[in-house]
Amino acid sequence: MSQEKLGEQLGLTFQQVQKYEKGTNRIGASRLYEVSRILNVPVQYFYEEMAEGDVPARNGEMAFAEGDGTPYVMDFVSSSEGLQLNRAFFDIKDPTVRRSVIDLLKNLSKAQREAE
Repeated sequence: MSQEKLGEQLGLTFQQVQKYEKGTNRIGASRLYEVSRILNVPVQYFYEEMAEGDVPARNGEMAFAEGDGTPYVMDFVSSSEGLQLNRAFFDIKDPTVRRSVIDLLKNLSKAQREAE
């Protein structure tokens, strides 16, 4: 599929798709999920050839990993719950509602941490 056709389906210019492809601009999780649906590939497809050393790091730790260096994002996104959550969230078109969902999850998570 061409960058132009992918851009049309995403509602973006081919230049923006090109920036995602080259890594000039970062792509958000929901947009990456949308791309995977359009291309009919799993999200993991975009990470298959990525070596552990290629993962951007902060403070010496692997990005999206627990303190011991165990990646958790791909494990979660690949899980049944992760896929369900991703699909449901992606189906919400209203940015205000999306923000409310994020806030709700943060509050629930915070309440659970405080209860422990």
